[in-house]
Amino acid sequence: MAEELTPATPDESEEPIKQRKNGLYPGVSDELAENMKSGWADTELRDLRPIPQAAETAARRAALSARFPGERLVIPAGNLKTRSNDTEYAFRASVEYAYLTGNQTEDGVLVLEPTAEGHEATIYLLPRSDRANGEFWLDGQGELWVGRRHSLTEAGTLYGIPASDVRELAGALREATGPVRVVRGYDAGIEAALTDKVTAERDEELRVFLSEARLVKDEFEIGELQKAVDSTVRGFEDVVKVLDKAEATSERYIEGTFFLRARVEGNDVGYGTIAAAGPHACTLHWVRNDGAVRSGELLLLDAGVETHTYYTADVTRTLPVNGRFDEIQRKIYDAVYEAQEAGIAAVRPGAKYRDFHDAAQRVLAERLVEWGLVEGPVERVLELGLQRRWTLHGTGHMLGMDVHDCAAARVEAYVDGTLEPGMCLTVEPGLYFQADDLTVPEEYRGIGVRIEDDVLVTEDGNRNLSAALPRRSDEVEAWMAAVKG
Repeated sequence: MAEELTPATPDESEEPIKQRKNGLYPGVSDELAENMKSGWADTELRDLRPIPQAAETAARRAALSARFPGERLVIPAGNLKTRSNDTEYAFRASVEYAYLTGNQTEDGVLVLEPTAEGHEATIYLLPRSDRANGEFWLDGQGELWVGRRHSLTEAGTLYGIPASDVRELAGALREATGPVRVVRGYDAGIEAALTDKVTAERDEELRVFLSEARLVKDEFEIGELQKAVDSTVRGFEDVVKVLDKAEATSERYIEGTFFLRARVEGNDVGYGTIAAAGPHACTLHWVRNDGAVRSGELLLLDAGVETHTYYTADVTRTLPVNGRFDEIQRKIYDAVYEAQEAGIAAVRPGAKYRDFHDAAQRVLAERLVEWGLVEGPVERVLELGLQRRWTLHGTGHMLGMDVHDCAAARVEAYVDGTLEPGMCLTVEPGLYFQADDLTVPEEYRGIGVRIEDDVLVTEDGNRNLSAALPRRSDEVEAWMAAVKG
């Protein structure tokens, strides 16, 4: 990795200090600086078209405008975060900003200025790197180092929003008057400029509104979710093909294999891949992925591809490493499959959000009583939550631009709410028998099973977006055999 030119420090010679005052860096001669200013072709892009979701983002901004008339609304993308020393994490714009603009660049800010008719939107961005002062090649975030940025004119065309220089925004916000709301937690500089103009309570109302706005997906979003799921299905097939290599290495071979598919077909993985083999499957968020993969054990793979527009899949399959479930594994797996079937059947418009969880938990409680692991009757088990020793987690969550989407929504709008067409959620029951659980037979210990699918609420019921990936135990075995060839 190339090392950036570094600024002079006060104890260096007078000449580098003089150059630094001229906006230059040590080791840069006047002749080189002058040479770098000229001889560059015009690269302005003049045949751009608006991004595919431009109509949808405009409609989302209109809904936001209608909710907060007469108020200035500030939605930042966020800034780069340091990973170590002079390297940064890969940037991902805030969901609120990306949802309203389609833009994904660091330091961007969407501002909705109140007008008599509603609001006027402006997207504030870093313009092209300045070649006259050398910023494009002397600054670590200049275009020579990190790549070309869109000009403000280009950005205006792409996103359908007039674009201005973000470096002027903080000063303008300090001088602004009237009510203001900002989405907090992404840009400390923007928040500092608004310190005396905003309140936590009002800002939280903005965040909650934007979270609840994403509960029902539009057609563009549904298409992106299906795209994410389709790539995820191919990623699972990739993993099955290399299970022999994973046995020779570790769970990280599985993680890396899926990551390749995510990077080739999408933006990234939507969350840290869980590649949990053997007893690691009983750790709900096992992301170390450094354990052994052994024939005769199960692999719980919980993974999702994130599209270039940030929509993510979230799918789990529990697979026999050698391609065949043994008797106990199949018994536990089939119970989870039966629970998931009940959960998916409960997903329909007009149903309570909690219904699919309750349906799946009832099936699992019935099996636990049947196996003698907990004393019935089932109603008693459910009332006391005794099944949760082995079921552990909720049966699903909303899905979208965040893997756990709409997290800031009010309880009454989400978990105590009613399902509507366009909502997309996961259905993911599981049974987990910890390796040290002395309350279950020894042959159960160390077995963890979860089956998870992404389910869209439709006008007449639901559609399983990830149905292309087999779920029933015998179908899983047949699919694995076919994929392996």
